[in-house]
Amino acid sequence: MGNKIIFMKKVYISFLALIIMVTSCNNNSKQKDSASTGLSPDNPFAKASTLPFEAPDFSKIKDSNFKPALEAGIKEQLDEMNRIAENPDAPTFENTMVAMEKTGQLLHRVNNVFNLLSGANTDPELQKLSEEIAPELAAENDAIYLNDKLFKRVEAIYNQKAQLKLDPESDRLVEFYYQKFVLSGAKLPDKAKDSLKKLNKEEAMLGAKFTNQLLAAAKSGALVVDSKDALAGLSDGEIDAAALAAKNANQEGKWLIPIRNTTQQPALQSLNVRATRQKLFEASWNRAEKGDSNDTRPTILRIAAIRAQKAKLLGFPNYAAWKLMDQMAKKPEAVEKFISDLVPAVTAKAKIEASDIQKVIDQQNKGNDKFKLQPCDWNYYAEQVRKARFDLDESEVKPYFEINNVLQNGIFYAANKLYGLTFKERKDLPVYDKDVRVFEVFDKDGTSMALFYCDYFKRDNKNGGAWMDIMMGQSKLLGTKPVVYNICNFTKPADGQPALISFDDVTTMFHEFGHALHGMFAAEQYLSLSGTATARDFVEFPSQFNEHWASDTAVFRNYAKHYKTGEPMPQALVDKIKKAATFNQGYSLMEIIAAADLDMQWHEISADSNVTDVDKFESAALAKTHLNMHEVPTRYRSSYFLHIWSNGYAAGYYAYSWTEMLADDAFSWFEEHGGLTRENGQRFRDMILSRGNTEDLATMYRNFRGRAPEITSMAKKRGLTEGKN
Repeated sequence: MGNKIIFMKKVYISFLALIIMVTSCNNNSKQKDSASTGLSPDNPFAKASTLPFEAPDFSKIKDSNFKPALEAGIKEQLDEMNRIAENPDAPTFENTMVAMEKTGQLLHRVNNVFNLLSGANTDPELQKLSEEIAPELAAENDAIYLNDKLFKRVEAIYNQKAQLKLDPESDRLVEFYYQKFVLSGAKLPDKAKDSLKKLNKEEAMLGAKFTNQLLAAAKSGALVVDSKDALAGLSDGEIDAAALAAKNANQEGKWLIPIRNTTQQPALQSLNVRATRQKLFEASWNRAEKGDSNDTRPTILRIAAIRAQKAKLLGFPNYAAWKLMDQMAKKPEAVEKFISDLVPAVTAKAKIEASDIQKVIDQQNKGNDKFKLQPCDWNYYAEQVRKARFDLDESEVKPYFEINNVLQNGIFYAANKLYGLTFKERKDLPVYDKDVRVFEVFDKDGTSMALFYCDYFKRDNKNGGAWMDIMMGQSKLLGTKPVVYNICNFTKPADGQPALISFDDVTTMFHEFGHALHGMFAAEQYLSLSGTATARDFVEFPSQFNEHWASDTAVFRNYAKHYKTGEPMPQALVDKIKKAATFNQGYSLMEIIAAADLDMQWHEISADSNVTDVDKFESAALAKTHLNMHEVPTRYRSSYFLHIWSNGYAAGYYAYSWTEMLADDAFSWFEEHGGLTRENGQRFRDMILSRGNTEDLATMYRNFRGRAPEITSMAKKRGLTEGKN
């Protein structure tokens, strides 16, 4: 798969808090009179957009539109749900389940756009509103799922499900709603429900606060240097981009390297000056631990305590036990075993890699200049080891990965060969930033099937990482088609310069587009089960599977072309990339599973625990499971672990490695059956990508693969079966 592949590219099907996901994702395709909601007809959210696929008209949307529209949407959906609860007729699937699926037209419309802009193009007004509206949305969620009359109707249908003879998807919808109500506390006594409501409200508010703190911390934590010499080792284009970033931050005459979401930063691979590397690493490591208003540690401690208390109220020993009930893993013990089974091979490989790097350091630094490998050195010297071992230089590779060529002739090309899709850019549709591009997606028969928005470059007002989400979900019941988007944080080139990216970034693009395909191919009756609305430890499967096509021979040859000459990458260089595929994978996987383990331990604390120090807890947690190798820091420190504190991956970060196992195992099926063919693509589309959450996910996988998943392919691809690189 090339050089240091990182599989932790994110999908944020992220609403303000995970608990509001279901309440805001149900849409009624029939427009309602805005007067009935109390919302001004001048508000662009008052009616469905008239643009194709009901795509948002960003030319008309203002920050001031969101608060009244969100509040009106909450009121509207509560009224709709209450009418269902108070229906004097006996509960039926149609008057209860289907009726619930049709609620929330306005809330769905406005909340999807609010989630997009508050994550990818935020400002102080949106940040303030996110903290204000989160508890209101949490309260709405509780008003629905703790409504005793509504639950009794759902429970009555659930209890007679066998006699109803529903179709499989409708049957699954009954199970979905029943489990959602029960896990939300529908069976609790009234006093416990009141306590749960307070905790949910506070957690939602703190999740929004954490997001805003972290964005501000990352922005203020960027490394600024006064001398161009301090950036020796970076390319001219990267230095120009750093100068532009400084200028945009009112630091003209200096150079600024922004902080990405992860612990390690891309520039650490190239910076020759060790002092600069140390400063950049420390800026990343300590971004949210400065004792100021952006220090996230007090927020984290309270969120963790709230979650433990909620779990106790709901009858579970800890939050992880509650959260995993509707996941493939089912129990924390299954996750712990999955992680622990990887630790010996991963740590052994990482120690070999560290030894190899230390030898290079010792060779280059004699006498008083000798030093022991530190986290800030790993990527820099690992790159040198890689160059020496495989004669592979990142600067030699990047000119073959120009971002538009990767998109058009790599990602879109693979989607055409596998699924018959074609893409047409729509420059007539309004966007929220000039760097955003929109494509209309056409199915194999020429039918217009979706809109795809992509926003690839880093901005100070954009959350870190990469993710996919929807502006409109698919539902046959509602007559809606998908409008999906991908967000990334690649360094924007200076004006007139090409956007050249690393192979890791190429893999990120393929990954996020895998999520987009999962959303585009949705073919469900019910929005609640549609597309990417699956368990966390399944939703990353289609995206990580799609990463494989980045290095498929036919696809790679079609997009890996020099940005100046158009010449394909020389075969000798291609061979070097392939030979280096398992290089540094001990490090790469160890930082990932360390983060996953840290996540699990935070969410396995009991309500009686008294954790008061974030850093001490983190150190003890990693030491407990032997994942505290100093040279390999966790991919996310607790204080900037956005996934678990605000973006729905609490007790779920393991899902990336779990689904990597599924993805590699599924790709081995393709290898066994002819690889990149329309027939194979159609089978994967029919059995996985278009199925959403309409059946048990383990069963869905077995039906495709012919057996349960095996870890063999993942271990082989990661090089864990090798003694040395």
